[in-house]
Amino acid sequence: MRIALTSSSPWDLIAIGLLIVSGSLYAIGHRRLTSQGGYQRGREVAAFWIGWSAMMIAVLPPIDWLATILFSAHMLQHELLMLVGAPLIVAGRPLSTCLWGLPATARRGAGRLLQGAAIGGAWRWLTAPAIAWLLHGVILWVWHAPVLYEWAVRNEGVHAIQHAMFVGTSVLFWWGLIYGRYGRAGYGASVFYVFTTVVHTGLLGAAFALTPSPIYEVYAHRSADPVGDQQLAGLVMWVPAGIVLTLTGIALFAAWLGEADRREHAVNTRAAKEHAIDMERSHS
Repeated sequence: MRIALTSSSPWDLIAIGLLIVSGSLYAIGHRRLTSQGGYQRGREVAAFWIGWSAMMIAVLPPIDWLATILFSAHMLQHELLMLVGAPLIVAGRPLSTCLWGLPATARRGAGRLLQGAAIGGAWRWLTAPAIAWLLHGVILWVWHAPVLYEWAVRNEGVHAIQHAMFVGTSVLFWWGLIYGRYGRAGYGASVFYVFTTVVHTGLLGAAFALTPSPIYEVYAHRSADPVGDQQLAGLVMWVPAGIVLTLTGIALFAAWLGEADRREHAVNTRAAKEHAIDMERSHS
């Protein structure tokens, strides 16, 4: 079965448009923020633009077109969106910067709306690491069920919903890990969520890589070597994704140990100061 690779669908154009709007708001917001004496770390700006570029690459040809023919290309598209784009954009602190990209009146209104009890409370609940981890895991496994995955491949509207849910839950997951670790989760809990994600995504990738027959019938008729393509897709999900998540977990574990050392040092310093004060009082 031949697939025409000649034009982008309206859903693709919407995704590209949203990325262009978000990138424009971020660029304007960063310039406006710095021109008024504000400061944003260079690594945050770099993280945003690398993540933004990864998402743009994922939704543009040739990857978006090849995803309709090759399961491996479709898997690469998903990993670019969820494992590269989402965490790096989140690390770029996009919310406040994009708000600065709005006109003053709209910025104040959007700020009040986002800080309101309903939206603010819902966001805090959804980005609680345990909730975000569960949502992301469930969405990932449910959408890879053959009936839903093949529906998404055949229907562009369903495909757009699938990607929106993948990216949305990935943003919640990474936001919870990056900004929700203090107090609510702690570094140790973040390590747990990352490594359990390594396990369950690795199992899903291994299932694709090791199954000797095509799992998705839709690709059996589109790829010249559907089993080989499926094995490559499984390896894309299993190996590179596992490496990125494992390195993230190691970094969080190191930060956890460093935070424990800092807390211990602070406690010891405070105790030493209190002891010195007591000694001075006893000799006065």
